[in-house]
Amino acid sequence: MAEWTSAVGAAQLARLITSQQERTAVPGARKLPAYRTLADGIRLLVLEGRVPVAARLPAERELAGSLSLSRTTVAAAYEALRGEGFLESRRGAGSWTAVPAGNPLPARGLEPLPPESLGSMIDLGCAALPAPEPWLTKAVQGALEELPPYAHTHGDYPAGLPALRRMLADRYTEQGIPTMPEQIMVTTGAMGAIDAICSLFAGRGERIAVESPSYANILQLMRAAGVRLVPVAMAEGLAGWDMDVWRQVLRDSAPRLAYVVADFHNPTGALASEEQRRAMVEAARAAGTVLVADETMLELSLEPDLDMPRPVCSFDPAGSTVITVGSASKAFWAGMRIGWVRAAPDVIRSLVAARAYADLGTPVLEQLAVNWLMRTGGWAEAVEMRREQARENRDALVAAVRRELPDWEFEVPLGGLTLWARAGGLSGSRLAEVGERVGVRVPSGPRFGVDGAFEGYVRLPFTVGGPVAEEAAVRLAAAARLVASGEAGASSEPPRTFVA
Repeated sequence: MAEWTSAVGAAQLARLITSQQERTAVPGARKLPAYRTLADGIRLLVLEGRVPVAARLPAERELAGSLSLSRTTVAAAYEALRGEGFLESRRGAGSWTAVPAGNPLPARGLEPLPPESLGSMIDLGCAALPAPEPWLTKAVQGALEELPPYAHTHGDYPAGLPALRRMLADRYTEQGIPTMPEQIMVTTGAMGAIDAICSLFAGRGERIAVESPSYANILQLMRAAGVRLVPVAMAEGLAGWDMDVWRQVLRDSAPRLAYVVADFHNPTGALASEEQRRAMVEAARAAGTVLVADETMLELSLEPDLDMPRPVCSFDPAGSTVITVGSASKAFWAGMRIGWVRAAPDVIRSLVAARAYADLGTPVLEQLAVNWLMRTGGWAEAVEMRREQARENRDALVAAVRRELPDWEFEVPLGGLTLWARAGGLSGSRLAEVGERVGVRVPSGPRFGVDGAFEGYVRLPFTVGGPVAEEAAVRLAAAARLVASGEAGASSEPPRTFVA
């Protein structure tokens, strides 16, 4: 069996290389041999995630024709990449991209920061905001008032509280997507939902197509489950989903599942258009792939007049192709571990049956709190508070990074909680390492790719604002200077204590 999981065509690779060379050209720089320029270009595309790891490259003759180079030049570039560990080949199977064993996937940057570190460390690791008070307290108080009848039961509701299932179904129906409570299962956060879906649909060794980059914790969950990740490169900036590439990957790889974040994608912040959503559903249906649409960022539009596209599941209302995952964690509070799944009734029944061997059910009190918020209008007011806070934080962080790190490249998203920044040619992994020593915690790009891609990126969440955002940018700039000067290994001053 071939070691590659996707393929990149000669014309497509030529376009990527040409575009990259135009973007990175430095006037007056020393001109490298043609084969070296080509090898460096392909290597950078892999590290940035523009070409996925384990993607089969075109034959030497095909790529030579598309780039107007000699076949000897392409062969020399491929040989150089093989020597550096960025290309593997086997007779009869072709050549496919790889990442050297010396480029391990970084493990730091997304775990919650220990409370004792909060005084000296600015945490840009977790994309989560404090609770929108007073609504958390009001919701818990309302839940406690409604708890007594449930306290007289066993407390196990594998599909979720009937009242909350009905509330969630009605919310989808109000969006023009007729939904019955039987199409809803309440879970312990979105992670619990996706874990259950992967366990049901994708056993060990099955393929799952994922955006590249994608949400780091979901990628790790899938790796732990033993599935084979098939990365699908996102387009530049906020353009998002290249549907020609998606169609090809779904057709060629026939993955069991495809996981997408169409609403303010994590980490890039891209928002899929209705045309992209419709095409994605059609491509998944044609390939026999179940499409998992993660809506955890759906309600975090940061532009008041933004006309949101219809949900992905509106193009598959019966739920035969699309399974939707939602959550209270991003829109309300990360400590509110309530998620949900919307799917066809038979899928929900299968998920509920399988749950008996996992977590049995979701805490009743938290379900009552979310139901109280949605029933009383508190949810809408709390989400609006969350949007205002995230918008202010985004604007403050963007201004500070542009001032302190003018060579960093990014596009400002219209919603969500994250900024995806190309770090001026520096290593994101080194920035993450050095950043912790100067008092700012930031996750490196490879956390969001498959097998070491996106080395030149970092993710910056909208979790701090005002003076804290300004200080975070100052510390990032200090880390960048150390990395760029090659002094990252030297001792540095301890970070200043900073009180928000």
